[in-house]
Amino acid sequence: MIKLLTVFLVFLLAITQYRLWWGENGLVELRQLQTQVSNQEEENRALSKRNQLLNAEVAELKGKLEAVEERARFDLGMIGEGETFIWLVGEPPRVFELPENLEETP
Repeated sequence: MIKLLTVFLVFLLAITQYRLWWGENGLVELRQLQTQVSNQEEENRALSKRNQLLNAEVAELKGKLEAVEERARFDLGMIGEGETFIWLVGEPPRVFELPENLEETP
């Protein structure tokens, strides 16, 4: 009788341990969810920082005409009234070559 009771208790212990570790809402699933939450929180922090920068830019564009002009100049190529557009075209970069006799120098 005691042997049967021991076997039954060991069986119950095995079932509860299985459910605890690998069953639905078990520790394995808990670890996966914690990892997902951690990753999502990191992504949310990055997006929140980006939103703050965009909000600051919007506030600046709403408040200052100079900011709008600067944006139009760089993004759209705006030229103001009374300004002259000058495009400087430079020489191509020079390519330096090593002298042929450099190899013979000790």
